[in-house]
Amino acid sequence: MAGGARVTSPALFATIGATPEGRDLAQRIRLVAFDVDGVLTDGGVYLGDVQGQRLEFKRYHIQDGLGMKLLQRAGIKVAIITGRVSESVALRAAELGVDAVVQDVHARKLPALQRIAGEHGIALADVAFVGDDLPDVGPMRVVGLPVVVANASADGLEAARFVLQRNGGDGAVREFCEALLRARGVWDVLAGGWVESRAREVPA
Repeated sequence: MAGGARVTSPALFATIGATPEGRDLAQRIRLVAFDVDGVLTDGGVYLGDVQGQRLEFKRYHIQDGLGMKLLQRAGIKVAIITGRVSESVALRAAELGVDAVVQDVHARKLPALQRIAGEHGIALADVAFVGDDLPDVGPMRVVGLPVVVANASADGLEAARFVLQRNGGDGAVREFCEALLRARGVWDVLAGGWVESRAREVPA
């Protein structure tokens, strides 16, 4: 898909879902991998020192997390691959229960993605990768659905097939999750099921 005409959402999946080829692509996606800085966050990093201990904080968009959970409810594996090592990422990944998380200070994202896909028996043609900058270009060049946030770098935009309307850290991940699930025809069922599950009393 990389190198084809780029389309911004919501037009992409409204269009892609209207053709047999597009519907097939949406149905084929079995793994979605997300970058962190600039995708799950706005790219800002808070660094500090408390009594000699280095601390790093990131801000996440809460709606993104629910979108990722709904991907999993649709049977899609979810991975986080980042080039920074941070306890914040480990905490967020554990909170969301993602299927795989890789933090590699050398930003070797393509080998990480290949390993995750291989472990789950998933072809790279059936993978979507959501990134924003140079470290994400490698994975985006080989997956079936390469995606970038609206404020991606020029190199990221060049490698993408799907350009989101929202910026990283500002609900772009939720935008993508919802668009993909709508293209698969399952958003309404999943969203309705989530609402219903939260409307019941918790057993004592």
